[in-house]
Amino acid sequence: MELIIIRHGRPARVENATGAADPELTDIGHRQAEAMAEWMRAESLDRIYVSSMVRARQTSAPLEAAFGMEAIVDDGVREFDDDADHYIPVEELKKDKEAWRAYLAETADITRDDFNAKVVAALHAIVADNKGKKVAVVCHGGVINAWASDVLGLNGAMFFNPNYTSINRFMCASSGERSVLSLNDVGHLRDKPELYLYH
Repeated sequence: MELIIIRHGRPARVENATGAADPELTDIGHRQAEAMAEWMRAESLDRIYVSSMVRARQTSAPLEAAFGMEAIVDDGVREFDDDADHYIPVEELKKDKEAWRAYLAETADITRDDFNAKVVAALHAIVADNKGKKVAVVCHGGVINAWASDVLGLNGAMFFNPNYTSINRFMCASSGERSVLSLNDVGHLRDKPELYLYH
C-alpha cells in the first residue's frame, strides 16, 4: 500500500496558553492547505487519517472536501509536544540557536523514544488496515521524522525539517517491508513564493 504523510500548514505562534497550546492555522497555513488539496486532487485516495490537533484538522479539511470523504481521527499521530503551553513555529525557533539545539537534543530523551514508538505503532496499524490501498495521513513534523527515521533505520533521529504541507510517500508491503518514495515534496507551493516558507 502507499502511505502518504502530509504535514500541517503554518500555524500561529502561541505563548503561555491556558492549558495545552493547540494553535489554529494562519492565513498562509490555510492557503498552503488549499494548494496541497488541489495538487492531490489528481490522485486517488482510499482513506484519509488525521491527528486530532487543530492545525492538522484544519489542514485536512480541504483534502477531505476534494475527495468527498471524512477523515478518521487518530490520536496516535499527534505531535510529541501536544501538552506544551506554547507553540513556536520551527522557522522562528531556528533563529534562536540555543533554543534550536535544545529542541534537537530532545531526540535523546526517553519521552521522545516513547513518542517514536507510539507513532510507529499507530502507522503500522493504519498500514495493516489498508492493504493494497492509498492512504493519506495529515499530521506533524515530529510524526513524519519518527516514521521516516524508523523506515531508514536512523534510530528515531529527527533528521530533517518537513516543510508545511509537505507530502511524504512510503510504500509498505504486507510482509513488513517499507521503502521511501519521496520526502518533503512541496511541488504545490513552488510557484507560490508567498506560501513556500522553506526553513
